[in-house]
Amino acid sequence: MKLYYTPSVCSLAPHIVLREAGYEFELEKVNLKTKKTESGEDFSAINDKSSVPFLVLDSGETLTEGVAIVQYLADQKPETNLAPKNGTMERVHLQEWLSYISTEIHKTHWPLFYTNQVGEQASQVYLQKLKKAYDYVSNAMQGKQYLMGDQFTVADAYMYTVLNWHKFIKVDMSPWPVLVEYQQRVAARPKVQEALRAEGLLKA
Repeated sequence: MKLYYTPSVCSLAPHIVLREAGYEFELEKVNLKTKKTESGEDFSAINDKSSVPFLVLDSGETLTEGVAIVQYLADQKPETNLAPKNGTMERVHLQEWLSYISTEIHKTHWPLFYTNQVGEQASQVYLQKLKKAYDYVSNAMQGKQYLMGDQFTVADAYMYTVLNWHKFIKVDMSPWPVLVEYQQRVAARPKVQEALRAEGLLKA
């Protein structure tokens, strides 16, 4: 199994899940600007979407889109409890979270990374939208260790990843102490630290 990734971006979520689930896998870093892999390959020739995460299974089949990848990985190792069983209401609630993170938090960051292109006025609109999402997540997490309760799931790997982006857009997280504590809790997990070190985001 091989994961094509770029440090700090959304591919960190499946990277964390791979480690939390105990998979054996390879990593290949991708420069998203040049579309070259660490070994010098043309990433666009490998993946038509030219985006990460991109997972190559042992069978040779490939998967794209982080939400799909993390659920696949969890389902292959149900004993890890990284995702509730398919067909249960708990699984539907997990998918609610994954969808919300993807559409309301992940994608809302894009204009904030490119303020010079979209303009200050549009960026402020998206910033307020992001802050409302932080409000929602913070309220939903009152009294919880993780998004689904006391159990770490694939949704937490994704939420942790996108919450980290506040550093790049310079958002002060002090209004959301619940989220600050949540980030610290997830970051302290040994497998999360392994993933961060592997991507050069945490010193050994």
